[in-house]
Amino acid sequence: MHFIDLNAQYHALKAEINANLQSVLESAQFIGGPFVGELEEKLAAFAGRKHCLTCANGTDALLAAYMALGVGPGDAVFCTDVTMVASVEPAKMLGASIVFCDIDARTYNICPNSLERQIKAVQAEGKLTPKVVVAVDIFGNPCDYDALLPICERHNLSLIEDAAQSFGASYHGRRCGSFGRIATTSFFPAKPLGCYGDGGAIFMDEDELEQLCRSLCVHGKGPGGKYDNVRVGMNSRLDAMQAAVLLPKLQALEEYELEARQTVAKRYDDAFAGKLMTPFVAEGCISAYAQYVLLARDAAQRERIIDRLDGKGIPNMVYYPTPQHALPVFRHEPHYSELYQNANDYCARTVSLPMHPYLKEQEQQLVIDTVLEALL
Repeated sequence: MHFIDLNAQYHALKAEINANLQSVLESAQFIGGPFVGELEEKLAAFAGRKHCLTCANGTDALLAAYMALGVGPGDAVFCTDVTMVASVEPAKMLGASIVFCDIDARTYNICPNSLERQIKAVQAEGKLTPKVVVAVDIFGNPCDYDALLPICERHNLSLIEDAAQSFGASYHGRRCGSFGRIATTSFFPAKPLGCYGDGGAIFMDEDELEQLCRSLCVHGKGPGGKYDNVRVGMNSRLDAMQAAVLLPKLQALEEYELEARQTVAKRYDDAFAGKLMTPFVAEGCISAYAQYVLLARDAAQRERIIDRLDGKGIPNMVYYPTPQHALPVFRHEPHYSELYQNANDYCARTVSLPMHPYLKEQEQQLVIDTVLEALL
């Protein structure tokens, strides 16, 4: 059994993927080319954005977004306390200070009330300039954008949507990737839409912002091309081989994989209802279920579940064992009076189960039975 079965997905899409890869090999056009252009057009249409720019990975996508918004020393970037370091690592590299916010106890996404408190704390202290909110759709579950967007507007903050885990998900009829001034995603192989290596994408509606991000991703190129360098940039491109892989995967995600994820999640939901805390998806939202996360009663019960799963060779993961504010790398970041109670509680109790659109019902039943045995 696999935690995420990329091999099963490959065999389902083998003919299309192989044909595309062969086409790239025969063309010998490995950087740029028609597959990259076609993918960017289809990604933009899928997400409902005017522009999409692909790049080398999801972290570069965020770095370009932070650079395009002018993030730097003296700026405060606000982010959820439960995420991967990559959500804010690029902002820290640019010299900004990271201000973490507690999570919502049900969705595990950034808590709007905590965000408001942290913004006001920064303003009251007067040492940093509130600049950007990065909203991470954690585990594929959309953030509460009806609450977050007005907060950003009131405090004149730009919103970046980190949709690395949520591509394919939707919030009140709008797909993830369509929120914020800029949105980013990752094509790391384990993501809902993953390639066979690293890859990422940036989404926006503003023409000038799109041109700026394209410049930043190609060594700060100007109107005259890649040797007309007008700013300091980076080298971050999605290669043609990865685009060739992603095109049939994007079609599969839209046609049946997202629905299959809902089916798998419902089986888990039904089996664990009333026994463990299952993922909460707000009305009007669809999760991409990048991970299926359970919350045990306490840390001891979680360890029993993990031990039982390990004993039967069933893969499992803890996303994430440590809240961001407690990581050594962020020990000097400003925390103000926030206690991060929900984030600390979540990290002490969470465990994730095998989750992918090709999970067979009999395999899933083994997972379910094993977890339930650990509760006896």
